[in-house]
Amino acid sequence: MHETAETVGTTDEALAAALAVELNTGFEALARVYAGRLCAFTRRMAPSREDAEELAEDALVRAYRALAGYDAERRRSLRLRPWLFAIAVNVCRNFARRRGLAMRSLDVPTRDGEVALPEPEADGRERPDEQVDAAETRRELVAAIAGLPEHLRMAVVLRHVEGMSYAEAAEALCAPVGTVKAQVHRGTRLLRVALEGRGGLSANGADDESGIGHGVPARRRVAR
Repeated sequence: MHETAETVGTTDEALAAALAVELNTGFEALARVYAGRLCAFTRRMAPSREDAEELAEDALVRAYRALAGYDAERRRSLRLRPWLFAIAVNVCRNFARRRGLAMRSLDVPTRDGEVALPEPEADGRERPDEQVDAAETRRELVAAIAGLPEHLRMAVVLRHVEGMSYAEAAEALCAPVGTVKAQVHRGTRLLRVALEGRGGLSANGADDESGIGHGVPARRRVAR
């Protein structure tokens, strides 16, 4: 029986297999799975919902054009999630360069035109995940993430919102794993400082492997 986009499985392996068999059907299925996730990512990189939607669409268009140039075996072997997000990362970076976007600050003084982010004390806690009022924490954390420098923001969002492993995030960012780990660590420490400064986070929270998902929903629950 001929497979349709609706009957293709939602795992990356099933999507890659479908792409190898028939590009258009496979890509329709891929877009159904990933369009919202890509848009949630670009929403944290763009100044408006409209820009974010355009960036996500651009990423999908670029993905389709790339896939059209691949043979079936290369499509089948793709690690789709980091591959797609690598395209989205490049689209967002290009957008920022074109528009000359200034990254929003964390409401702290600047030095020589750069954000003077406070340096937190090393206290062994990486992620701002204290259980306080959920809605208020979510708003504050989303705002704090938006204030991170772009390279830190991308690393934090890929790791703790999209839920990628460090290896996948490194692949998406085209950076060494060690660099991504350092970016995630610094970004999440700065988020903790920002939230503690606003009174939105207790100073007594403990780390765990759930990431920042306690304050920001995981990818299925990301605030749009």
